[in-house]
Amino acid sequence: MSRAELGEAELPPYPGIALADICLVNSETLADEARAVLCAADVIGFDTESKPTFRKGEVSTGPHLVQLATEERAFLFQVQRLGSNAALKAILEAPRLLKVGFGLGNDHSVLKTRLDIAVCNVIDLGEVLRGPGHRGTVGAKVAVAHFFGQKLQKSKKVGTSNWASPQLNERQLRYAADDAQVALRVYRAWLQSRREAVLAAATPMPSPLSDQ
Repeated sequence: MSRAELGEAELPPYPGIALADICLVNSETLADEARAVLCAADVIGFDTESKPTFRKGEVSTGPHLVQLATEERAFLFQVQRLGSNAALKAILEAPRLLKVGFGLGNDHSVLKTRLDIAVCNVIDLGEVLRGPGHRGTVGAKVAVAHFFGQKLQKSKKVGTSNWASPQLNERQLRYAADDAQVALRVYRAWLQSRREAVLAAATPMPSPLSDQ
C-alpha cells in the first residue's frame, strides 16, 4: 500500500515551517530584501491567497497575499500594503527562476489582470503529478502523504479567512507559508524519485548464473 492510500488518521502530521522563518513583507524595504534572497535561488515555492467573496455578484479584489518560499524561509507579500509591486514583479517574471506550486491556473490570470505581472517559468505540480488517464489535479495533501508519509493540515476556516487584513494571525501565517514551501519540498522529492527511477531502469539485473 502506498503512503497516499493510508488513512489520514494513521499519518503523522506534517511539521510545517517555523514561525521564526516566516517574513511578512509589508514594506518596499522588506520587499527588496526578499527579492535578493528569492532571486538567488534556483527554484521557489509559489502560491497566492485572496479574501473570499460570499455575496452574489461580489467581485474579488485579490490577490491580497503572494507567498514565495525557499527551503529555509517563506516570504508573504501583503500586496495592498506595498507602495510598489516592482520587487514582486521582478521575482515572478524572472525567466531563469523556476516557480512551483499547486493549482496555479487562476493565479496567473489574477496576477496579470490586477497587478500586471506575467508569471513565467512555472510548474503546476497538480498537473505534472497526475498519472496518465487520471482526471483532475493532485492536491498538496495527497502529494505530502505520498512523498513524505505525513498529513498536511489544511483548515477550511483559515483558508477562507480574511487575507486582506493588515494583521494576519499566527494560523494564517503558517497556513500561507506552508502552502508555498511544501510545494517546493514536494518538487524536490518528485525530482529525486524520478532520478532514482532512471537509475533503477539503467542498472542491469545480475545474471542468475553469475554465482555459479
